[in-house]
Amino acid sequence: MLLGKVVGTVVATRKEEEIEGLRLLVVRGLDLEGKPTSTMVVAVDAVGAGVGEVVLYASGSSARQTRVTKDRPVDATIMAIVDEIEVGGALKYVKS
Repeated sequence: MLLGKVVGTVVATRKEEEIEGLRLLVVRGLDLEGKPTSTMVVAVDAVGAGVGEVVLYASGSSARQTRVTKDRPVDATIMAIVDEIEVGGALKYVKS
């Protein structure tokens, strides 16, 4: 899984039938210090995340392993909303 922050939404009124009803969010990758990386993906939201939240997302075939995305043509899925990140005994992030 990868760490990221939800920075936006995607609205697509015309799309493949297999992804109808899925909420699409723009996620920018984060490093363990919480600094943005150059990675940006559009991910299916499987957990009810919102803009501004730090999330864990999976990409590739792992993105199709949730109830929401099983057997659907998706390449990235938000699988968790992060509450805390601790690295080496130091808190790097705490959800406010």
